[in-house]
Amino acid sequence: MLMGSDDDPFTMLPWCGEEDLPHYFEVMKQYFNEVLHLPLLVYSADEEGVKTMGLGDDPRYQVTEESIYRDYLYSGEGLRTLAGKKYHQKKNQVNRFRRDFEGRWEYRTLTCGDRETVLEFLDRWFAQHAAQADEDMRYERQGIGEILQECCRLSYKMGGIFIDGRLQAMSMGTLNPRENMAVISVEKADPSFPGLYQMINQQFLLHEFPEAELVNREDDMGHPGLRQAKESYQPIGFARKYTIRQLDYAGGAAKG
Repeated sequence: MLMGSDDDPFTMLPWCGEEDLPHYFEVMKQYFNEVLHLPLLVYSADEEGVKTMGLGDDPRYQVTEESIYRDYLYSGEGLRTLAGKKYHQKKNQVNRFRRDFEGRWEYRTLTCGDRETVLEFLDRWFAQHAAQADEDMRYERQGIGEILQECCRLSYKMGGIFIDGRLQAMSMGTLNPRENMAVISVEKADPSFPGLYQMINQQFLLHEFPEAELVNREDDMGHPGLRQAKESYQPIGFARKYTIRQLDYAGGAAKG
């Protein structure tokens, strides 16, 4: 359970099999109604989950699309090969990095044993961006730390680019096997190395998700700079997100 900007508790749809979703949805609703004495509030529900539950036509719930939180979807093959005119600029940036740092860089798959190396890199990255730090960045740093603490039990893959033996870029993601889709949750690089962001983007997919048909690079959190960066990779579609508000809570009316 998390707290929203108006201090209302909210949750997310549970990560489970489609067949188990109705059961766990009811468990969440009971907790909100009987323990918190509040209507159920779910943020960032995926379109598939909303359809599976039939919530769009259910008068007990208000389902509203969160247009600024839609996830960007890309062609896996396109991001791995950077072939074609629409990826021309990205390929040039990758080639520039290869030329400028020839013999000095290498890609490595990262494991739980690399936790301290990753944390040291993240501390440097967030320090570099301290002037732009906001609530989203603080939550992101906390979330990455929690993933690293539990990485041996989770299905996340990690990879990094080392320059002169030091980690300067890393990415983290997982595979949705049902849709053969790589979901990229974290991508960080030292911006002082031209082309490094483009390089980690490509190399992570080549090494960790070589067969993924789709790539989900998540939302832009409403940040113009992040939106521009995600749009520059030529998305082929979007995974839409929804807010679910319970309207039939017996203890009081749900907030509008």
